[in-house]
Amino acid sequence: MCGIAGYVAPPGQRADRSILERMVGALRHRGPDGCGYLVEGRAALGVARLRVIDLDTGDQPLHGEDGRLSAVVNGEIYNFADLRAQLHHRGHRFATRSDSEVVVHAWEEWGEKALEHLNGMFAMALWDRGHEQLILARDRMGEKPLYYAVAGGALVFGSELRALLAHPGVARGLDLRGVARYLAFDYVPDPRSILEGVSKVPPGHVLTAGRDVSLAAYWDLTFQPDPTLDEAAWGDEIRRRFDRAVERRLASDVPLGCFLSGGVDSSAVAATAARFRPGIRTFSVGYARSPHDERRWARLVAERCGTTHEELEVGAADARHVMERLGDLLDEPLADMSFVPLYLLAGAARRRVTVALTGDGGDELFAGYPTMAAAWWHRRAATLPAPVVATLERAGRVRWLPDDLRRFLGALGERPEARNQVLLGGLRPSRYAPLLSAAARAALDGFDPYQDIEWTLERCPTEEPTARLIYQYCKLYLAGQNLVNADRASMAVGLELRAPFLDHTFVDLLGRVPSALKLTGLGGLKRLVKRALADRLPPEIRRRGKQGFGVPFAAWFRGPLASTVRAMLAPSRVAAGGLLDPGAVQRLVDEHLEGRADHHRVLWALVTLEAWRVAYLGDGPAL
Repeated sequence: MCGIAGYVAPPGQRADRSILERMVGALRHRGPDGCGYLVEGRAALGVARLRVIDLDTGDQPLHGEDGRLSAVVNGEIYNFADLRAQLHHRGHRFATRSDSEVVVHAWEEWGEKALEHLNGMFAMALWDRGHEQLILARDRMGEKPLYYAVAGGALVFGSELRALLAHPGVARGLDLRGVARYLAFDYVPDPRSILEGVSKVPPGHVLTAGRDVSLAAYWDLTFQPDPTLDEAAWGDEIRRRFDRAVERRLASDVPLGCFLSGGVDSSAVAATAARFRPGIRTFSVGYARSPHDERRWARLVAERCGTTHEELEVGAADARHVMERLGDLLDEPLADMSFVPLYLLAGAARRRVTVALTGDGGDELFAGYPTMAAAWWHRRAATLPAPVVATLERAGRVRWLPDDLRRFLGALGERPEARNQVLLGGLRPSRYAPLLSAAARAALDGFDPYQDIEWTLERCPTEEPTARLIYQYCKLYLAGQNLVNADRASMAVGLELRAPFLDHTFVDLLGRVPSALKLTGLGGLKRLVKRALADRLPPEIRRRGKQGFGVPFAAWFRGPLASTVRAMLAPSRVAAGGLLDPGAVQRLVDEHLEGRADHHRVLWALVTLEAWRVAYLGDGPAL
C-alpha cells in the first residue's frame, strides 16, 4: 500500500527530481515507511511506501528484467503467488518477493491484457522507456484513487490532488461544475474532480500517454442472470467464493485485523476471517448514549467468533478536532459524516495493526440499501396520473412530514434516473442554487449535475431495473463516496483497508444471480447474503434491519459543536470565498441551531466544502 505520483515532461524536456520529491512528499501519510524515485529522461515516477508484503526487498519503483519497463504500484495484488509461479515458469526472473513486482513481469508477458490476470486493488503507473509511453491503470471497482492532468504539455498523476498540486504546471483552479456535482451527490463522481483540468482514471480503466492520451475500459460489471440455479445453490456458491475472497486478503507480513460495526457485511467478513485466523483483532466505534451506537452488536459478533475485540468511543470533542483538519484530510470535498468516526477508528486500529478488512461493497452488490427498495415504489408512483404525481410531489414540501417521506415524495418530480439519487444524498439543484453566490449561480445556469447518472447508465449492459440500480450505485455511490471515504480516512494514518466483497471474481459471480433473489422488498433486504452466510452470522445480526454508519451530528451541532459550526460558516468567512451566499447559509445555521429545522446534513456538506476551500485555495476568493 502506497501513494504514487509522477509525471512525463513534454518532448525535448527532462524531468526534474526536485519536483518529483515534492509530489511524493505530499503523500507521506499514505506511505510512511520510505520513498522511492525513478527520474529518467522525460519520466519521473515516485512512491511513498507503506510496507505490507515483502518488508525487506519490496521497495519501489520495480523493474522488469529486460530493462524496458518500470512501475510504481499502490495497493495489493492478492493472487501474486499464483502469478509469480506462472511467470517464473515462463522464464521471468524476480528480484523481490513483493506482490507488486508481478505487475511489470505480467506486462512484459501479456501487455495490457496483464490487467485481466490481476486480482487486487491497485492504482499503478508503468513507464515503457522503449516506446516513451506512460500507462496508468486503476482497479476494477475503484478501491484505490488515481488523479491525472495534462498541464503545460506534461502528463501529471498522483494518488491524491495534493500530489498533482505540488507540480508547478498544475493550477489550483476551482471547477464550478465540480462544486455543483459535489452539492448534488455529496462527492464529485468519476472521472471529474473539483479542480479544473484535473480528472480521475475511472475504475476498470487504463490510460495510455505517448504521442496522444487515450483512455479505455478493460473491465466492467456484467449481468447475465442464470435462472437454472435455486437460492440454495447460489448460497453454496456465494459461501465458497466469499471464503476464498477473505482468505486471499489475509496475506500479510504485518499485523492484520477487521473493522466490525455489527452490521451484516462487516460481521460476515470478521466471522469468516476468524475461521482462518482464530483470535484475529476486531475494532468498532460508537458514541455514549446515542441511538447511533452499534457497539453492542459488534461485541456480540466478536464474542461468538472469539476475536480479540477493541472499542473506541467518540465524542463531540473528538469530532471538533477532526473538523479543524477536515479540508486537508479529505483532499477533495466529500460530505460523508462517517469520515469522522472512521478516521478516528483507523487511528486507533493503526496502533495494533497495519491492515484491516472491511465490509465495503456488500450493500451495493446485494441491493441492500432501503433506498434501492424504494426505487420500486418510485417506479409505481410515477405511473399515476400527472395531477396525482404533482400533488404528491408538493406534499414533499410539508415540513411536519418525516424527512425520508419528504425526500421520497419530492423526488417524484425528477426524471427517473435521478429519483433515487435524491433519496440517497446530496441536494437537488433547486435546493442548492439558493445557497450559491450570485456569481456562482450565474456561471452554473443551465448545468444539470444529474446528467452524470444518465452518462453512467448509458454504459450499463442491461435494462433490468434492479441490475441498473446496482450498476448505478457501484459506479457512483460506491466508487465516488464510500471507497473514497474509506481510502482517505485510513490512509491518513497509514492503515491499509481491504474489502473481500469487492473481489472481482465474487462481483462477477453476483452478476449471474437473478435480481429477484437480491431485492425482495424492504422486509427482505440482504436476504440472500444472510441466508448464504447464516452459518457464521448470529441470529440477532440476521434479524437486524439496515442501519447506516450514523453520527450524532444533528445533536452535536445544536450543543457542543455549535460554536464550531458558526465559526466555520461565519458570514465573513463565507463571503470571502465568494462561492456561497452568506445570508442563505446563515439562515440554515440559525434554523438548525435554534431547533426550528434539521439541516445537519446540508450543514456538514457546507462545512466540508468551506474547510476544503480554505485548505486548498486559501482565504481569498475561490472564483
